[in-house]
This record gives sequence, structure tokens and C-alpha cells, in this order.
Amino acid sequence: MAIAAFEGWNDAAEAASGVVSHLGIAWQSTPIAAIDPDDFYDFQVNRPVIEVVAGKTERLVWPTTRLSLARAAATGLSRDVVLVHGVEPNMRWRGFTDELIAGFTELGVEMVIIVGALLADSPHTRPVPVQVSGSNPQLLRGVGSEPSDYKGSSGIVGVLQYSCAAADIPTVSLWASVPHYVAQSPSPKVTLALLRTVEDIMDASLPQGELPEEARAWERGVDELAQQDSDVAEYVRTLEEAKDATDLPEASGDAIAREFERYLRRRGNHDDAE
Repeated sequence: MAIAAFEGWNDAAEAASGVVSHLGIAWQSTPIAAIDPDDFYDFQVNRPVIEVVAGKTERLVWPTTRLSLARAAATGLSRDVVLVHGVEPNMRWRGFTDELIAGFTELGVEMVIIVGALLADSPHTRPVPVQVSGSNPQLLRGVGSEPSDYKGSSGIVGVLQYSCAAADIPTVSLWASVPHYVAQSPSPKVTLALLRTVEDIMDASLPQGELPEEARAWERGVDELAQQDSDVAEYVRTLEEAKDATDLPEASGDAIAREFERYLRRRGNHDDAE
């Protein structure tokens, strides 16, 4: 299993890359590989980062895509997980995806979950919409999202999803909506929504850490900002009314059922630990 996210166009408010970073820390994943950036990145667009301490150059970090491994013993899952944290390449996307897929094949990856985030007209006070698409409809069972329809520009997330499916690697793509009026990073509520959807797909409990508390604090902070500006407050109310008008009652029921299933998974893991 691999979970991947890419900074840039596919990563509004860094909510998607936040999922991989969060899991990498929680699982203490070990770096195992990195793509040579020379063939895929324009360093005048994505510049390397240099660290200077007390006048001495300590480190130079090139923009690239890195793979790390979280062992089953650390994750509590029945299998190892490969975490892919990348920067969307500037060129040669077909070669880039070919290289990633070759790595997945060598590592024995049997399924890929790719997470993304985009700016949208979504109110921060409501559950975060997450659109799901997959190479096989059976992968989406229990996720609680209607199959998405889209025709338009694609980032590396869409290209990698298509390429993995062409290579017979089952793939699921997740897109979460970030309220465009609070697009600055981080966006813990959106990261948490993506993490929970990954849980649903894997049918496993994943570490949430401080994300739930951070999400609540983030929402309270945005509430306070909106209250200070009557135009923003009115705009949020308009978005809320539109969202509530389109959400069907059965959709709310499905959301409650999924939350209960997550609770049972976590309760089961807690009982096993005892």
C-alpha cells in the first residue's frame, strides 16, 4: 500500500501533503528513496532550500519526491505502508510517473491512495467535502462518496492515478475542498477529513494525534475572523444555506454511520491494545 501527496497545484493550504507528513511522523517512517530531481524540476520555479547556521552552510535540500517506509509493526496494520511526499514536477511528467510506478512495482505496492486538495466555495462550518474516484468501483465501497465527474485540467495527482491504473495498480484519488476565503496553510480540518477518508478506504484506524483539537481550534479562529467582518459573515451564511440545501437527509445519515464505524474501529484497536 502507498499513500501519496504532492505539493503545489494539487495541495491547497498544504492540506494533502499534511496527511503524509502527519503519518510519517506518527509512524516514524524511514526514508528509502528519492527521485533524482534534475530531469523533472525547474529550479528557478522550485528553488532548493539552503540552511546556514552561524555562518556555516549546513544543508541544501533539493525539491523532489521522496519515499519513506512505515513498517507494519509501527503502524499497527497488517502490512507495510509506503509514504510518498513530493513536489509536483515541472516537466517530463510521463517519465516521472514511470519512475514512480517502477518503484511501486519493486516495493510490491498493491494499492495506491493519492490525496489532493483544491480551493472551493465551501463553508468552513460544515463537514469538508471529499470527492473520491478510483480505478475500480469496488475500492470505493463504504467510503460514502458519489462517484465524481470531471473534465478539465489535471495535476500530477490525476496523471499518476491514470498511469497506475494503466499499470494494473489499483488506485484511489481523494480531493478535499478547502474554503477559498481561508486558503492559508495549515488547514487541519481539511487534513483530518482526508485522513478519515483514507481510513474508510483502508478500513483501518489511523493515528489522528492532535488533529481533531487543531481542527476545532482552526474553526473557532475562522469564526472569530468572520464575525469581525460583516461581509465575510454574510458570505459564509450564503455558502451554508447553499450547502444545506443540496445535502440530502440520507447523506447526513451516511456520514453518521461512517463516523460510528470509525468509532468501532478505534474502540476495537483500543481493546486489542489492552
